[in-house]
Amino acid sequence: MNDDTETNATAEASATADATTITNNGAAAVAVEPDLDARLASANAKAEENYNKFLYAMADFENYKKRMERQLGEISMAGRKSLIAKFLPVIDNLERALAYDTENEGLKGGLQATLRGFENVLAGEGVKAVSLKGMPFDPRLAEAIGTQPPPEGIAEDTILEEATKAYVQGDDVLRVAHVIVAKSA
Repeated sequence: MNDDTETNATAEASATADATTITNNGAAAVAVEPDLDARLASANAKAEENYNKFLYAMADFENYKKRMERQLGEISMAGRKSLIAKFLPVIDNLERALAYDTENEGLKGGLQATLRGFENVLAGEGVKAVSLKGMPFDPRLAEAIGTQPPPEGIAEDTILEEATKAYVQGDDVLRVAHVIVAKSA
């Protein structure tokens, strides 16, 4: 019976130890649970904060892409306008050469073909020549290089002659016309 008593005592001690462990583990689990909840809440808040930062970064990147596309478009357009403006004096010279009376029809035909080619290129770029002769003077489109007394029937500030034409591309003025304006002395 001694062996049975010792076995029972050992089993009870082991069961009590297990119960204490469970109780300790249970108590520890209860003590750890608020800590886990706090850590989980903190981790969720951090994750939400990081997600919001990610969304802001993506929105900033999209704005950056749009801004860069717009700036590249503006740079490209400015380059095209600059190049077109450099060709305008060449067109003026071709028009002056055609205005000169020559008997060489081959030369005249070549000049006309060259001028038409330039005009077609300009038209393809949306550039239009604006004729202001006979129109009221508009400082947005013309620069007065001289004045003359107005002929009879012509109002003051009317454009009498154009030395060079004005050119526009859409709403932008590429070059103002150089004109002679009717002005009383």
